[in-house]
Amino acid sequence: MRPTPAAWLLLVPGGLLLGGLMVAPLGLLALESLREFVGGRVGGQADRPLTLANYAELLNPAYALYFWETFRIGALVSLLALIFAFPIAYVAARTPRRGLRKGILGLLIAMLFLSVVARLYAILMAYGPTGPLKGIAQLFGTSASSAAFAEVQVMVGLLHFVLPIVALTLIGTVQNINPRLEEAAMALGAPRWRAVTGVVLPLAVPGLLSAFLIAFAMCISNFVVPLILGRGVVLFVSNLMYIRFSEIANFPSGAAIGIIMLVLSFGIVFGLTAVIRRLWPAAGGVR
Repeated sequence: MRPTPAAWLLLVPGGLLLGGLMVAPLGLLALESLREFVGGRVGGQADRPLTLANYAELLNPAYALYFWETFRIGALVSLLALIFAFPIAYVAARTPRRGLRKGILGLLIAMLFLSVVARLYAILMAYGPTGPLKGIAQLFGTSASSAAFAEVQVMVGLLHFVLPIVALTLIGTVQNINPRLEEAAMALGAPRWRAVTGVVLPLAVPGLLSAFLIAFAMCISNFVVPLILGRGVVLFVSNLMYIRFSEIANFPSGAAIGIIMLVLSFGIVFGLTAVIRRLWPAAGGVR
């Protein structure tokens, strides 16, 4: 069914808002990334020559480490969020006890209203070098003041941040899967865990992918978690951009980093989606 002229007209306000608040600033950011950096001058100087030096600088292997750490930790945390959130979502969607379902939903929603900064400092006070639970670092074969444990704390902080959102997303996914399919599998002799892994999980792949991408986007764009829990040894690309913009006022370099991050993020998201769509029929799904 083709959209009517009235339907197109309804898209105009949203399109103008999207263009003014997102497309235009990104365009200006891309233009700034091509400007030559001049100390003491911040944006708006059309007389500065255009150059690719800001992008050429990012070919330095030192910058690759920032991108690698950001994407590696973001992907790992997103995967852990799926592993921990799916059982929570399954119980919330399938339990016949209304009190338990309301309790799970209430807890997940309450975590969203709790200040992120307060949660992060609570983690730092509990598991930091002087916290009462600093001995947990020994389970990872390191000390509470080491760089390795700082990375663990960053992962815990990110997981604390994205887990409620992933769980709430997956609740709707599980609810949209007909429970009679599980009942049919169990009627044929399959235990419940086999019915869940063999029936529910394959049907939930689109929802799992959506939840993973949401968590991944929130992780790699996060600024506060590595700033507080990273203790200066775990830095994301967002922290690097902040340093370029705020501390040394090198707007062209910060803009170039932001554009590269945007391109890489889009590439990963669309690439992962294409791979899942290609493998999905082979896994027993449908297009």
